[in-house]
Amino acid sequence: MKCRTVVVVLLATAAMVQADFITGMSGMYQTAKDVVKAKARIGERLISNVPLLLPSFEEIGEFGKQTLLGYPLEAIAAGIHSFCSAAVATNGTEPFFEPDLTRMNYVLMTDLGNYSYPLAQAGLLWSSPLFYKHLDTVILVTGWLTTIEEPNEAAGALYRAYRARGEFNFVVIDTVSLLNTLYTWSSFNTNNLGSALGDGLVELVEYVPVQSIHLIGHSLGAHISGAAGRRFQEVKGFNLPRITGLDPANPCFNEGENLSGLSRGDADLVDVIHSNVRVLGKRDPIGDIDFYPNGLNSIQPGCYTITCSHSRAWEYYAESVLPGNERNFVAVKCNGLGALISGLCRKRTAVMGFAVGTNSSSSITKGNFFLRVNSAPPYGRGENY
Repeated sequence: MKCRTVVVVLLATAAMVQADFITGMSGMYQTAKDVVKAKARIGERLISNVPLLLPSFEEIGEFGKQTLLGYPLEAIAAGIHSFCSAAVATNGTEPFFEPDLTRMNYVLMTDLGNYSYPLAQAGLLWSSPLFYKHLDTVILVTGWLTTIEEPNEAAGALYRAYRARGEFNFVVIDTVSLLNTLYTWSSFNTNNLGSALGDGLVELVEYVPVQSIHLIGHSLGAHISGAAGRRFQEVKGFNLPRITGLDPANPCFNEGENLSGLSRGDADLVDVIHSNVRVLGKRDPIGDIDFYPNGLNSIQPGCYTITCSHSRAWEYYAESVLPGNERNFVAVKCNGLGALISGLCRKRTAVMGFAVGTNSSSSITKGNFFLRVNSAPPYGRGENY
């Protein structure tokens, strides 16, 4: 009975996170029936092969709304991570699923429209007359349940921000065809997806200098970016200059495990913004320089759901890209936000976002940096950290 209860908790928490993703900011307030329906749609494929004593969907449906919604946010993430670990340990999923590269695309965003190129044929993009080899290239890797074919706030906001700075090649990796299942299931594919991207970047440096490339990944996309950086280093013998991780996904990614994600060393400079720590995003520092807006709190100012906080990382970054906003997010190297507010930290500062990579990495003070943020745009407080 004890084992059965644990499984119920894991399934309930996994369903809550999935329902929150599906329904957006209102998802945390869905009825228990809605949560069960959401779980039933995406959970059966994942759990059908895991040899655990599972309750029926009807049994889970008997849980009251407050029972399902009563878990702390950290417990939601812990339940998913435990479920993922159990699935891997029992071979209940296919953690090394070989992606069908014909279903993945680069999308070159331009003022005239978006142009798709198969990931497996990266040379078609790099040699396209729409790709300007004299410009810097920004590659954004989106995460779970985002697609360039539908409104993609992260891609749109970042494209507009970079466009405001001038001309860039702005490329989005459209991963939706392979990352459209349960969050923990989709995370298993990131190493192979990243390797495919890494091979494409190997081709890219035949056309442009490596220093003109900046790889950015949000959520699961951050781990895909890390895998791409490792693959690039393996083939070329040197690193990409910079990878930016925007709230790298938390469940199933732990340093030293087979499913490792983005980490320092994947590029010459790995900078990370943590905005939903311990829930959908990782808490531990994994980059050369890690920024913690609002400290180690799971919810960002102005947010009421975990998905809102998870998205804040790209919102903060996009704000920092806009001309004149480069120093909107000044952070202090410190042990925590409380110590910063109390004035207990030495004034070793760094700028979060776009400008962190404007100097050579050797001149950047590395470590963990904390700052306060506003609840609405402009989010940055400048020197008033």
